Amino acid sequence: MMQPRVTIPPELRQRIIFTIFIMIIFRLGVAVPTPGVDGTAVFNFFKQNGGGLFGLFNMFTGGALQKFSIFALGIMPYISAAIIFELLQTAVPHLEQLRKEGEQGRKKITQYTRYSTVGLAIVQAYAMATWMIKSPAPGRPIVSEPYFGVHFISFYLMTIITLTAGTVFIMWLGEQIDEKGVGNGSSLIIFAGIAAGIPTGATKLWKMVSSGEMTFMIAFLIIAGMFAVIAAIVFLEVGQRRIPIQYSQRGPGRMAMQTPSSFLPLKINFANVIPPIFASSLLLFPATVAQFIDKPWIRNLQSYLTPSGGIYNIFYIILIWFFCFFYTEIAFNPTEVSDNLKKWGGFIPGIRAGRSTTEYIVTVLNRLTVAGAIYLCAICVLPGMLIQYVHVPFYFGGTTVLILVGVALDTSQQIQSHMITAKYEGVMKGVKFRSRRVTY
Repeated sequence: MMQPRVTIPPELRQRIIFTIFIMIIFRLGVAVPTPGVDGTAVFNFFKQNGGGLFGLFNMFTGGALQKFSIFALGIMPYISAAIIFELLQTAVPHLEQLRKEGEQGRKKITQYTRYSTVGLAIVQAYAMATWMIKSPAPGRPIVSEPYFGVHFISFYLMTIITLTAGTVFIMWLGEQIDEKGVGNGSSLIIFAGIAAGIPTGATKLWKMVSSGEMTFMIAFLIIAGMFAVIAAIVFLEVGQRRIPIQYSQRGPGRMAMQTPSSFLPLKINFANVIPPIFASSLLLFPATVAQFIDKPWIRNLQSYLTPSGGIYNIFYIILIWFFCFFYTEIAFNPTEVSDNLKKWGGFIPGIRAGRSTTEYIVTVLNRLTVAGAIYLCAICVLPGMLIQYVHVPFYFGGTTVLILVGVALDTSQQIQSHMITAKYEGVMKGVKFRSRRVTY
């Protein structure tokens, strides 16, 4: 029996094409070099120092840092600014009031986030310019010789302006996806950068096996482990705890009648990929600054904040745990859900409506958040363990797989939502058309 043909609505098709077009623009920008920088010297440096902090940062920029393109800072300054204002909304009364004002308040907070992104990008661009002036690459300087001496200041200004403009442009691309495309713009840009590194990682793994640096059995176990991680992520990301809900109404004889029950779905990982992205962004910023300041205690701090270090993993786990609860607290309001259930005559069997329902939902949600945080921490510390114990020469593991699978699932759900909406609108148009024919 032939399967029915799936028809993509024209509006959804345009959104998908637009999103792909934006991703192509982003990947083309990764190949545009920053003026005054020797790309070969930067590439040689990353070839010898590709693991650890530089490998992690290069992964989030989609390889732009290794090429030192105009997108070398990536979208991480914008992510860092978004984190800052998410935290400030719970501490600053003015920002909290703006959040409660609705669409206009959110637009104002978004504007503040953009300004902060520019400030953070300027700081990081200055740090990178300082690092390039020091020329850590062996054998040849990173900065071209004409930019030394008299043109020293002009190199700083040009680098800061170029990298800041690149970050602002990436931020704009992400907002265009949010408005005219499908999926979350910032997450899709990170997704595109990570996905672009998959062929390179696979090539490095094949070369290690071919040269005898890694046995075939270990390579097979790494690949099998990645498939197992993907399966576990998919299973847990779509997993739900369904709280049964029943609705009652009064009949003509004032007898309570129960309608067919429904359920309240609560995801195991309510925060999705937000905690690892936010945690990585916060850990990258101080570690990046520490890399460019030549002080002994700063160097010691930088050595601790490498992805393969124990201190990094401890802070990483703490931040993931914090953002799991923080994001869930912001995105889901049990009191509001309880009030809506009470308003429409809904109740949880065996639980009294009102405060008891709120407390029950909070208890279930906290247990799920604990399970989700444990799952995220277990997945995200895998890359550091692979680098430290298996000596994998590229940063690709739990965090990257989690982001790839999480963003792919979120985007597919939005596509399905658009298709259902279009189908519903088509059915309603058909009903209106038939009703008009009956009328006339």
